Amino acid sequence: MILTTITSGPISRYIDPLTDFGFKHLLGSEPNKEIMIAFLNAIFAGKKEIVDLVFSPTEYGGNTDEYKKVFFDLMCTGKDGDQFIIEMQRREQECFHDRCIFYLSRLISEQLPKGTPNWDTKLKEVYLIAILEFKLKDQDHDRYLHDIALMNKDTGEVFYDRLGFKFLELPNFDKGGNELESDLDKWLYILKNMSQMDKIPLYLNKGIFQKLFKIAEVSKLTEEQRKVYESNLKAKRDYMATIEFARKEGMEEARIEGVEEGRQKGLQEGMERGDQKARLAIALELKETGMPVDQISKITKLSVEEIEKL
Repeated sequence: MILTTITSGPISRYIDPLTDFGFKHLLGSEPNKEIMIAFLNAIFAGKKEIVDLVFSPTEYGGNTDEYKKVFFDLMCTGKDGDQFIIEMQRREQECFHDRCIFYLSRLISEQLPKGTPNWDTKLKEVYLIAILEFKLKDQDHDRYLHDIALMNKDTGEVFYDRLGFKFLELPNFDKGGNELESDLDKWLYILKNMSQMDKIPLYLNKGIFQKLFKIAEVSKLTEEQRKVYESNLKAKRDYMATIEFARKEGMEEARIEGVEEGRQKGLQEGMERGDQKARLAIALELKETGMPVDQISKITKLSVEEIEKL
């Protein structure tokens, strides 16, 4: 069922949850917070149960001007004060792991009240959940959930169980509809395939997924929401097309050089050029829609100065 078309292709019946708008519209709505609760519970799979939460501001400036302001994709707080940062990451960055550590460290460092003389405060739980559209380097190629915690390297025992990272590596998830076993399988299947569906599959037509698909219908967006979504969708398609072109360009350079070293060098340089071109193109398009520069910086990972020059 095709509703309309834009320059880069058709818009399907359901929102693409891997666009910035789709991700926040489906998972970040306070009136529909039971969707996020179900998503988090599927990730923790019984090891932790979230019964309620509130969405927190995504702009986190710290207590003083000395701290770098950060922008989360989504952040929510459980009823016991436990905090969850939920990020969507399209491409790997050189300092991606460092950024993950920095995000959680900011939440942890502000838990201890100022002027507290002794360490008698039990810290609240903090977690970062990252939905990745790329393959992590030096990781199990078949694993799509990476559950990371502080642990004793000699014994393998968890050293601290109230801090953790959960990376959902979407390229490694290749199950079909008849292979879904867990709730997490269903969520990952939806993230990867919802935008290509024209109806709710029978195996997902129940419980929280019914509500999710209802909210995801493009026809139910307001005119303003639809404009933002279409802009997001076009930007994503342009980005992917640019990256694919850069990949082919890099491979051609490698073929011409004809050696392994040249192949790797050409591919890497082509991808880097394509990545930068794509981010600049996306930033310009978002800037033309009137989106604030700081939000564009969060989406594209470009500096505010680079965006203001466009």
